[in-house]
Amino acid sequence: MASPAERYAAARRRTEEARTELAQFAGTLGFELDGFQLQACQALESGRGVLVAAPTGAGKTVVGEFAAHLALKTRRKAFYTTPIKALSNQKYAELVERHGQAAVGLLTGDNSVNGEAPVVVMTTEVLRNMLYAGSPLLDGLGYVVMDEVHYLADRSRGAVWEEVIIHLPADVLVVSLSATVSNAEEFGAWLDTVRGDTEVVVSEHRPVPLWQHLAVGTRLYDLFTDPDGDPLEGDEGSLVPGAIVNPELVAMSRQQIRTDRLAMAGGKGRRRGQARPGPRTGGGRPGAGPRPASRAQILDTLDQAGLLPAITFIFSRAGCDAAVEQCVAWGLRLTTPEEGKEIRAVAEERCAEIPSSDLTVLGYWSWLEGLERGLAAHHAGMLPVFKETVEHLFARGLVKAVFATETLALGVNMPARSVVLEKLVKWNGQTHVDVTPGEYTQLTGRAGRRGIDVEGHAVVLWSGGTDPEAVAGLASRRTWPLRSSFRPTYNMAVNLVEQVGRDQARDILETSFAQFQADRAVVGQAQQIRKQTEALQGYAEAMTCHLGDFREYFALRQAISEREKDLTRAGNAARRVEARQTIEGLSRGDVVRLPGGRRATFGVVLDLVPGKGFAGPSPRVLSQDRQVRTIDADDFTGPVDALTRVRIPKNFNWRSPQERRDLASSLRNALAEVGGGEVPFRRRSSAAAEDAELARLREALRAHPCHGCAEREEHARWAVREEKLRRDTQGLQRKIEGRTGTIARTFDRVCDLLAELGYLTDDGQGTTAAGRTLRRINAETDLLVAQCLRHGAWDGLNPADLAAAVSTLVHESRRDEGGRPDRIPRRAEAAIAATHRLWSDLTDREDHHKVPLTREPDPGLAWSVHRWASGHRLDEVLREADLAAGDFVRRCKQLVDLLDQIGSASTEPGLRRAAREAVDAVRRGVVAHTSLTEG
Repeated sequence: MASPAERYAAARRRTEEARTELAQFAGTLGFELDGFQLQACQALESGRGVLVAAPTGAGKTVVGEFAAHLALKTRRKAFYTTPIKALSNQKYAELVERHGQAAVGLLTGDNSVNGEAPVVVMTTEVLRNMLYAGSPLLDGLGYVVMDEVHYLADRSRGAVWEEVIIHLPADVLVVSLSATVSNAEEFGAWLDTVRGDTEVVVSEHRPVPLWQHLAVGTRLYDLFTDPDGDPLEGDEGSLVPGAIVNPELVAMSRQQIRTDRLAMAGGKGRRRGQARPGPRTGGGRPGAGPRPASRAQILDTLDQAGLLPAITFIFSRAGCDAAVEQCVAWGLRLTTPEEGKEIRAVAEERCAEIPSSDLTVLGYWSWLEGLERGLAAHHAGMLPVFKETVEHLFARGLVKAVFATETLALGVNMPARSVVLEKLVKWNGQTHVDVTPGEYTQLTGRAGRRGIDVEGHAVVLWSGGTDPEAVAGLASRRTWPLRSSFRPTYNMAVNLVEQVGRDQARDILETSFAQFQADRAVVGQAQQIRKQTEALQGYAEAMTCHLGDFREYFALRQAISEREKDLTRAGNAARRVEARQTIEGLSRGDVVRLPGGRRATFGVVLDLVPGKGFAGPSPRVLSQDRQVRTIDADDFTGPVDALTRVRIPKNFNWRSPQERRDLASSLRNALAEVGGGEVPFRRRSSAAAEDAELARLREALRAHPCHGCAEREEHARWAVREEKLRRDTQGLQRKIEGRTGTIARTFDRVCDLLAELGYLTDDGQGTTAAGRTLRRINAETDLLVAQCLRHGAWDGLNPADLAAAVSTLVHESRRDEGGRPDRIPRRAEAAIAATHRLWSDLTDREDHHKVPLTREPDPGLAWSVHRWASGHRLDEVLREADLAAGDFVRRCKQLVDLLDQIGSASTEPGLRRAAREAVDAVRRGVVAHTSLTEG
């Protein structure tokens, strides 16, 4: 029993804890904080930064919300950043509900609401731009929450996260919220280096258990079982002692393999009367196997099992749309009549601003029919307002099944009871690749709604070639390493040089996570070099000779060996040339000696087969054993002389066995007449014997004192080992030199190019007027935009022509879209051509400076944009555009953003005016209907 003093101390401690901001905050939540949430919030309240790595749905954002609470209580500001506008809008709505509209603002580019509020939600790019511009909104900033910070691994946008972390004022506490990554400690160590004291909090526990299944037909099998066959939770199943992959699934997989082998063999092993296996079905299965269920049947199965709502991930936009159509055609309905009416009312209200004339071309009616049945697609090709409506209805539990591309896994908060994966292979833009463990974790992490579901379910559909043990491997590895994608950009370079100068900018970039990881990787290599250097000293002692410098003697031996190899290579090359020259002189019927083998073999030339490229012809011959083959000229080791000739019939068919037999007989007779084909021995002069340099080296070797050492060969063996280890060590040193300072070297090359083009001063230490223009352009093609402005590529264009020309810098055709349009008006076409010429010149310079090449302008959207900016109806524009409505709207919004930047950055009054008018011309109708879900 505790003493009175201990009880008193505990009571005082509880009283003090109750007075903390964390206690007050926790009292408003309505649920108990988990251990990792408490640890992170306590670190934050103590004045430390924090990195929280936890699974999807674990409640990481509570820590970010506590940062907002602290900011309000301490009269400082908090910025809450997210990777996409959809998440920003969602988090804005949540914080407004908690703190009220007056206390919360929103800055996403599309929306600017109460930007001077003490708590502001924004996309990460907005904060980056504020930092470079020195925005007054940064005054009083105390906390920055970086939600989904693992986005810094994104190849196209990841650098923004590192820029923000590096450039934030030193007194700002950073709250980094990440998915579970395997190197959280490494990332935390970097944060500790660049931001100061940072607590790393890692939790791999899912608050809602996840069960893993394989769906074979319409039956769900548990992926993990115990030795007795009882199912185990998927997120812990593989970790339970004795856990195994479901034996039934393993048996089915092995049976499938046996069936496939029989089918591949064309039916070998079939019993009498057994039918031949049918055609390939069900995802590429060559043989018979479990019949796959339709999408509607899978959903019906989940519905019967009480596992809806569900998200089915299909790695294809067209596949998502087709899935809804198939379920509707099957007659699937997952809603009650009352729910259907409520869905229609919500959809009509949210789409009320869309012109009625556009509804049909947007596919509104078929979309609405699916919604009323509780079915919907979700992908980037959809109209943003359609996606927003789907998300809203799904969150309310009215839409029960969503077919989505993988972007949903990284997007808005749409948890479900179940997640279905149709395939574990996806297209990455270049080829089909397997889903990685990290991607599998992200996708299935949507299953299980905290506070709603007691468990979540991940379902992988069985198809030909499905390996249950491979699926179990994906389900067991729930983390992946976070890898930096940081690289200096043109806009980054001019901003840094303008603010701190080139030298200090270089030092700043050396603090990036990318360089931190590279330097850490070097540590192991440096340790290896130290070990090998010690070994080299031992080798040097072992090869020491009392008669002289054995290293010098060994160098002579190596020089002799290299010279002999050079002479051999030169001789072989000369003989190959001689062979090619004599082959060209061969004729049909010539009998020649064939290369290869100890015994001499002969063949008769049928014809000369032209070589590929610049290679000469190769003879096609019939050999003595009646085989026809084409012999590469390089296979001959000397001149190819005709020993005799054989008459070949005019219509000889070498594919006929009888004709080959007859010609081979004639060949043997011809060889007998010339003595069996014995070729006179042709002695070749030895290049080595006649080479003066080789003779000099051999003489020096014999004259060296070490040549007479009795232990010469023992010393030589140690010298060989030393030479090999020295080469390995030098290779490691080159790797270290290549990895250390890589970011700074890239920055130097970028600055050299910018100085060459006149964006930096000649010494590269300051920006020019052109460089200050480039500072105002934040786009993937920033330098090309600046070049077009400087060279007047877009001067004198009307708004529609300008929009068409600039669209080439925001559009990137998908592989299933059309190519260059052929109806662009002349002035717009000329501007696009000028843009392309500037791009070509720029990439030549980039290639010379060894910096990443700017993406080529893509005119695939120009005609559609021109028509839209000219006032044509949406149905007219989309009818002739090989583009989904959602893609068109998203590209138009990106175009509006770039046109707005051009209008602000340009110094030419006519272009500024045309850009502003182009913004108005593009931002109309459905494009002007700003969606809260666009990312």
